[in-house]
Amino acid sequence: MTAPDPYRWPPTLDELKVDAGIKDSRQDAKLSQELEAAVAYVEGVRSGQVDFAALADPAPLARPTATLRLGTIRLALRWQARGRSPDGMIASSEGGASRVSSGDLDIDRKLRIGRFALPVIA
Repeated sequence: MTAPDPYRWPPTLDELKVDAGIKDSRQDAKLSQELEAAVAYVEGVRSGQVDFAALADPAPLARPTATLRLGTIRLALRWQARGRSPDGMIASSEGGASRVSSGDLDIDRKLRIGRFALPVIA
């Protein structure tokens, strides 16, 4: 197996399923929807900072990285988990009810959004 191109964009449904440990295709439509939305969100937030097409060589902007792809995958999975708990709570037979956070600092750090965003000079 060859190593994936580190600049490949966008992340794939297969990458998302590997990260989540999902082995069947029952949720593919929902996961694809979440991933597509996460990709669009990341492209919107990081436009002007990342060359998502990576057409120019050398690219005038930073190219997508493995960290950016993983952050996008994790964002899609966060939204998918949040969608299963619209009230922000998830129940467990062993642990009772728990809050599903609407944010994740590790995801923000990977994507360089929120408080980890790069400074912008206007």
